[in-house]
Amino acid sequence: MASILVIVVGVLAAAVGYLLSQLRNKPSVVEEREPEVRVDTDSIVTAVKEAVDAQVNQAAQAALKTNNELAGQLIDERTRTLEEQTKNLLQPVAEQMNQLKSSVGELKSTYEKNKGAFESSSHNLVEQINELSSRTSALAGALKSPSARGAWGENQLRNIIDLAGMASFCDFSEQSAAAADDGTLRPDLTVRLPNGAFLVVDSKVPLSAYLRMQELEDPIAREAELKGHVKAVQAHVKALSDKQYWALFDDAPDFVVMFVPGESFLADAVRAEAGLIDEAMRRRVIIASPMSLMALLLTIARGWQTTQLAENAKKVEEQGRELHRRVGTTLSAMAKTGRGLESATKAYNEMVGSVESRVLPTLRRFNELGVAGEELPAVKPVESATRNVTARELEGPASEND
Repeated sequence: MASILVIVVGVLAAAVGYLLSQLRNKPSVVEEREPEVRVDTDSIVTAVKEAVDAQVNQAAQAALKTNNELAGQLIDERTRTLEEQTKNLLQPVAEQMNQLKSSVGELKSTYEKNKGAFESSSHNLVEQINELSSRTSALAGALKSPSARGAWGENQLRNIIDLAGMASFCDFSEQSAAAADDGTLRPDLTVRLPNGAFLVVDSKVPLSAYLRMQELEDPIAREAELKGHVKAVQAHVKALSDKQYWALFDDAPDFVVMFVPGESFLADAVRAEAGLIDEAMRRRVIIASPMSLMALLLTIARGWQTTQLAENAKKVEEQGRELHRRVGTTLSAMAKTGRGLESATKAYNEMVGSVESRVLPTLRRFNELGVAGEELPAVKPVESATRNVTARELEGPASEND
């Protein structure tokens, strides 16, 4: 409709322009031919312009009204279409929102139910952490005593032995001792090896400097105490090497194990002195943390298992041979008994035949003479035979027993 209005306005504008041009050109001709007649062109132009404006306004208002009606209908249709599309788009979202609301409600109810248990568990956890902290502090204080450190190290050693399954093959200092030039030496632990030798383990490690380091916060002071810890470990390595435990037991490995009861004790010492392990090995001292000692004891336990399997296999072989011999003797006795039963059965049948052929005819004559008593019972021969034992193993013993 807007395009039609533009076209109408353009046509009217062209007509007005053309009419004005004609009217402007006409007076000159009129003046030449009829000078006495004058035409009021301005009035005509004004009238035409007003008529055109009125027509244009009327057409514009009609077009605008029609355009508004069409636009309103189009907007209504678009609005309804948009509402339907929006409803179709939002329906899955609404369903999911409902499901989410339901899930949130369930979670909230579950949270309310578990809130009390969680608070109780949290309270218990805090108490356990506090208790652990107090026990750790107590342990740190107790380890300042050399005797307490020794007992703790021995306890750690016993736990590792139990975990490795080597309790029956390990002897502590009260059970093992060795004579040396300087007197009797009692190592903390001796581990019996499958070949009859002993592996010596020492668990007395100096920890005073390391424990002091743990209480300091100044990095320089901590580094100084750590160096003191390294020197104490090196001094203990030298003392163990000088004792030469490996020379005091027959067939013992030519080294001694120095047990450090904590992983961090050895790790921090090696961090401060990278050559500590190599230096100890040159002195025939193996520094073992709990994990490495566990691996060593598990290896020895595997060797004991292999040795015991070999010994048990030998014992099983001996017992098998003895069982074979005894079963052979029993079978020989069974064969001999069978042969005796066969001979007895044969003798019984011969006796039955003799009774039937010699004794019974005489007894029947007593019946004819009228002096017989009750009827004599019938005596039948034994027809069942014993089963022969046909084992090849009985051929030798059977011949010998016969």
